[in-house]
Amino acid sequence: MSNILSEQELFRRQSLETLVSMGIDPYPAAKYEVDAYAGDILENYERDKINYKNIRMAGRIMSRRIMGGVSFFELQDASGKIQVYLKRDELCPGEDKELYNTVFKKLLDIGDFVGVEGFVFTTQTGGISVH
Repeated sequence: MSNILSEQELFRRQSLETLVSMGIDPYPAAKYEVDAYAGDILENYERDKINYKNIRMAGRIMSRRIMGGVSFFELQDASGKIQVYLKRDELCPGEDKELYNTVFKKLLDIGDFVGVEGFVFTTQTGGISVH
């Protein structure tokens, strides 16, 4: 059996080390409380928008589109997939943009588990997203 790591495994381990050195626990012991699921949001949002003003959900990053200070990613949970919208200046309101520029753009990857908090809205193209 070989102990040689692939380029992807090496990259992920370097990302893990960087997260730890930044004081971010990539394996938090505390349970992340979830109160919304992708399937439920997509099915019920249009008729019950008031219940989606402040939600918490978790899942895996399935795809990402980074466009400068704005990004979208697809989050998949047990019930389905939903788009998540991030705006750098809202995620990092002060001068320090490291959470967006380093953690989100460089260290997180497709397949990683994340938790998100925000509100549901309809995009200009009519899609349902979490902000």
